[in-house]
Amino acid sequence: MKQPLRKDLEPVAASFIVKELVEPHFDPNWHFHPHYQLFLVEEGTGTRFIGDSIKPFGPGDLVFLGPNLPHLWRSDQVYFDKSSNLTTKGIVIYFAEDFLGTDFLEKQEMTALRQLLNQARKGLEWTGYTRRRTETALKNLTQKSVGFERVIGLLNLLNDLSHATDYRHLTSPGYTNTMKPNETDRMQLVHNYVLGHFPDDLSLDTVADLAGMTPPAFCRYFKTRSNKTFSEFVSEVRIGHACKLLIGGKLNITQISFESGFRTLSNFNRQFKDITGQTPSGYVKTYREL
Repeated sequence: MKQPLRKDLEPVAASFIVKELVEPHFDPNWHFHPHYQLFLVEEGTGTRFIGDSIKPFGPGDLVFLGPNLPHLWRSDQVYFDKSSNLTTKGIVIYFAEDFLGTDFLEKQEMTALRQLLNQARKGLEWTGYTRRRTETALKNLTQKSVGFERVIGLLNLLNDLSHATDYRHLTSPGYTNTMKPNETDRMQLVHNYVLGHFPDDLSLDTVADLAGMTPPAFCRYFKTRSNKTFSEFVSEVRIGHACKLLIGGKLNITQISFESGFRTLSNFNRQFKDITGQTPSGYVKTYREL
């Protein structure tokens, strides 16, 4: 049986949930839920899909998502190999908007927190000092038993994030989730196919057939659901893979271009600049300076 697109957490008595995740790979299903989610990757690499944002992830990746924002941390293919001994680890917090009561966030003292939660609806990520400080706070939260100290710990963490300035928005300004809970999982099929075949020449006819649609209907469907064309989506997946290879430092740019599905170096360089705003060599330099 196919997994539903929308996920609901199991009811718990506590006001919020803190989980330590240790699995062979992260949940491979494209989904959304009615809770806020703060997620830190401790171990594992792959491609992160949030709304219309596609980026590589690795240890230290810190993201805050608002309710009903579709997302997927897709581990690299090697994590799905049966012979692999690799493990992914992460810490995740889930909470509802009224986790401390229906009127709590309406108080004057909660203005900054209210603004943070509103921005999270578009997805947020932090870097630098805030990311390191939050990583420590999350680990401390996992050590606290359910009770008053854990609630205070979460509020202190959210307060720190609400005043931090080293953040980036993830989805584009015009993005909205148009998916419905009762839709089929066509987008899941498309994601899986592209992630498994992006180094190859992808056929629109093949993907449309996989989704059970004609190519023109599929193009309209995909653009409505993802806020980008299918070709733009494929390019971002390929560039995301190229970013991981650049960071790894084992291949030269020409090899990375081919491994990522580009047949000419000029096309690779042009699309890399369009998507990341940097040249491949500039991207590596920026990463090493973080």
